[in-house]
Amino acid sequence: MPSSRPLRADARRNREALLAAAREAFLAGDTDAHVEDIAKRAGVAVGTLYRHFDTREALIAEVYRQEVAELCAAPTRLLAEHPADDALHAFLLLLVEHSATGKGMGEALESITATDSPVFDEARDDMADALDHLLTAGVKAGLLRDDVSGRIVLRALGGICGMRASGWQDDARRVAAILCDGLRHTYAGTEEGPERLG
Repeated sequence: MPSSRPLRADARRNREALLAAAREAFLAGDTDAHVEDIAKRAGVAVGTLYRHFDTREALIAEVYRQEVAELCAAPTRLLAEHPADDALHAFLLLLVEHSATGKGMGEALESITATDSPVFDEARDDMADALDHLLTAGVKAGLLRDDVSGRIVLRALGGICGMRASGWQDDARRVAAILCDGLRHTYAGTEEGPERLG
């Protein structure tokens, strides 16, 4: 296993270069790029790659973790720039983009599905937490209903994002808008049904 100690500056640069090279290769469709090719792209020796990542699968998992970490950092920025309901909509659109990225890495990611890697479970947990952050902010602002969790929203959007049919991204963006419209309502407990807030 790679050391958990802080990396020296040169080692950190090498690691970042390897991750950037791997991401570039996978997103460009070179999903079966060999470690030698990735090391060459990064300008390092193959031995350097293996000092950071035990296996090619470990490298792929870390590329995916990096993508998810960048995605899940977005809610704080979005909430600083927009009302909570608009921030939620913007984040749902980012989730759609992330799904498209995931499809671009599809074959590479498939190579770790047969392993015991927790990367996908971790990613779903992190995305649900990011949505919970946005939903909580929306509830506090009186803009969003309080009876839906981030995990439910993720599952609702994930259904359409998991499709491989032509035009799925446009459909997913429409579903994101529908979800936001529904989340902007709360039930008043009367026969009139939902009451719009805000």
